[in-house]
Amino acid sequence: MDYIDYYSVLGISKNATPNEVKKAYRKLARKYHPDVNPNDAEAERKFKQVNEANEVLGNPENRKKYDEYGKDWQHAEEIEKARKAQQQQRQNYQYQSSGGFGEQDFSDFFESMFGGRTSGGFSSGRKVKYRGQDFNAELQLTLKDVYQTHKRTLTINGKNIRITIPAGIENGQTIKIKGHGGPGSNGGPNGDLFITFSIINNTPFKRDGNNLHKTVDLDLYTAVLGGEITVNTFDGKAKLKVKPETQNGTKVKLKSKGFPVYKKEGQFGDLFITYSVKTPTKLSAREKELFKELAALKKT
Repeated sequence: MDYIDYYSVLGISKNATPNEVKKAYRKLARKYHPDVNPNDAEAERKFKQVNEANEVLGNPENRKKYDEYGKDWQHAEEIEKARKAQQQQRQNYQYQSSGGFGEQDFSDFFESMFGGRTSGGFSSGRKVKYRGQDFNAELQLTLKDVYQTHKRTLTINGKNIRITIPAGIENGQTIKIKGHGGPGSNGGPNGDLFITFSIINNTPFKRDGNNLHKTVDLDLYTAVLGGEITVNTFDGKAKLKVKPETQNGTKVKLKSKGFPVYKKEGQFGDLFITYSVKTPTKLSAREKELFKELAALKKT
């Protein structure tokens, strides 16, 4: 495996903060995304490389291994084990020279650790299984997208993966797709795919967990006299009865008209409506007279 300078791939320094890594990755991922560059082999190659760089540098543990072991960072644990084994080997040689293990004892000891001994002291009879690399990806969706459970096809490192996205998933939430990371070696298992969701809210509703909040304008006459209004919910409309003398800022709750509860089919949060009472403008002469009469009545 050739060494790839992932810092150069993202155009950042080795002292870059996690936030700087994230910003650089997002910028380049958008630039080279296959949807933006259809049928562009070079853009696809760079997109894959940018994702690989993020999978390494975007994960603090992977980044630490990469900084120390370079291209062999995925095998950091095995390298450490080998180092310890070599250290143990030297200690055993010292012990043997002082009358400890004999040649056969040493051979048995090494074979028990490595499954067979070569002239260099390492195993030739059993290959070490390496688990594949975990992949990290970010998926951008709208609030409407995650209102219902749906399927979506993702392209990860040139492979199409069809996943089910449950309704009610949260912004910043990460899910694991087992076995869809990098391939293992020597018969080792594949890594996993971790998808982090970025939810864009381009609706008039404010989401708070499973609840939704919305401000609705209410004309002065309905606020004073009461009446009935129709409001838009997230998936339709609802009629509300307005009590007489309703004050500005009054809140009402529409039960189960909020957002779906994650992985709980048929369960929803609530919708909270806040009334914003609007003062009428461009009054006619007659309307002004009537307001003056009302003001006079309040004084008596």
